[in-house]
Amino acid sequence: MENRDPSKTLLWVMMFFLLPGLGIFLYLLSGRNIRKHKLFKASRKNKKLNDRHLFLNLEVSKNIVMRQRARLIDGKLLGDRFTPERQRVIKLLLNMGKFPYTTNNSVQMYKNGREKFYYLLRDMEKAREHIHLEYFIIKDSNIGQKIKNMLIKKAKEGVEVRVLYDDFACWRFKIYRKYLSELKEAGVHVAAFLPTKLPTLGGQMNYRNHRKIVVIDGVVGYTGGINIGDEYLGENKKFGYWRDTHMRIEGVATHMLQMIFLIDWYLTTGEIKSDMKYTPRISETKGNVALQVVGSGPDSKWEEIHYAFFSAISMAKKRVYIQTPYFIPDESLLKAIETASLSGVDVRIIFPKVIDHYIVNIASYSYFEDILRAGGRVYLYKKGFIHSKVVIVDDELASVGSSNMDLRSFMLNFEVNTFIFDKEVIDDLTDQFYEDQDDSEELIMENFRTRHVLVRLTESISRLFSPLL
Repeated sequence: MENRDPSKTLLWVMMFFLLPGLGIFLYLLSGRNIRKHKLFKASRKNKKLNDRHLFLNLEVSKNIVMRQRARLIDGKLLGDRFTPERQRVIKLLLNMGKFPYTTNNSVQMYKNGREKFYYLLRDMEKAREHIHLEYFIIKDSNIGQKIKNMLIKKAKEGVEVRVLYDDFACWRFKIYRKYLSELKEAGVHVAAFLPTKLPTLGGQMNYRNHRKIVVIDGVVGYTGGINIGDEYLGENKKFGYWRDTHMRIEGVATHMLQMIFLIDWYLTTGEIKSDMKYTPRISETKGNVALQVVGSGPDSKWEEIHYAFFSAISMAKKRVYIQTPYFIPDESLLKAIETASLSGVDVRIIFPKVIDHYIVNIASYSYFEDILRAGGRVYLYKKGFIHSKVVIVDDELASVGSSNMDLRSFMLNFEVNTFIFDKEVIDDLTDQFYEDQDDSEELIMENFRTRHVLVRLTESISRLFSPLL
């Protein structure tokens, strides 16, 4: 009755027959599309926010979006600065959500955890009003302790500190009670997003908050792919050097990160933090980088990030460069990438050679065969582990964020990506892509075809389950 993708429906039906009883239990646990069910509290609470106009920051943002839509139609928002292709993505994102196009921003990119955490700790030290953190994973690790100690220090100084973490991910990776209790005892407000209470048949365990957000005093923001853990510093022997992409934003776009955090905080705690002190007026010029910060999740009407990728890639003229640790596209996105490549667009994908999630990584290789057959190029990163989530299309736009190039990120997880419309920043990301390519080995179609039949069979079986990965 959910009218979902037939391949997903048939896969679940097959599981019911192959795994009698257990298949139905797994479906109740994680298979139902709670995007369409009233039982999903995030959808209910979001509707309450929209219908009752409870959230001042959200209302301001929606009003800005409405004005920008009108100016875009009149040709006054962007003028002649941007090509029709770039304008199309901006218009798409404006029409789908509540995330305006912003220009008064400066951006600094980080390529690993050491760079990111150095500047993050420095900025948190300077906090005077509030610090808001939202992470998929927070580990009781060396860097986790440094973050915790800084938050405790600032809380004792009178700074408002809020920490939001994904309950299932942190339970799986053992965030210890002592770690959380020390934060709470110091006055830090801590909350678990969609708490996992077993046994559960609600289906919420399958919908995780994969976002990485920090907002400091409503002016400085951090977002990207790096969680809190020592492996992101390259201190895990299995992975070695950890290559990732994270960004520091200073300016108006930080308000969008703040809005996403405060709405997630409301969905988790029921507390409405609508004071405009969390989004202070930025009168001075911070920079001229054009950005759209976009959040998507199962509580959204549209799959905003997914649609934006499809729109941008389908209109590419010169290049499509993708960095992702997991590559499980749906048929529409796969066709867009293949079509771009067959049309002469330079399509390249950088993917980790080191395996961290076996089934997901193996399934990705079956899609690589399609990309290679269409003339695209695939590179396996061998310097360490690449966790970077970057998409670059021509010189027109780039995306940096938490979303992988997979169905889980597009349809199930709460994600946040920043779409960048600044040539200088895009050029820097492109140069970094080439540097990463130099640290990779290329998958050659002739060699790829000769892999053992059991390997190909494993890839095909894993791909069969891709709608569930």
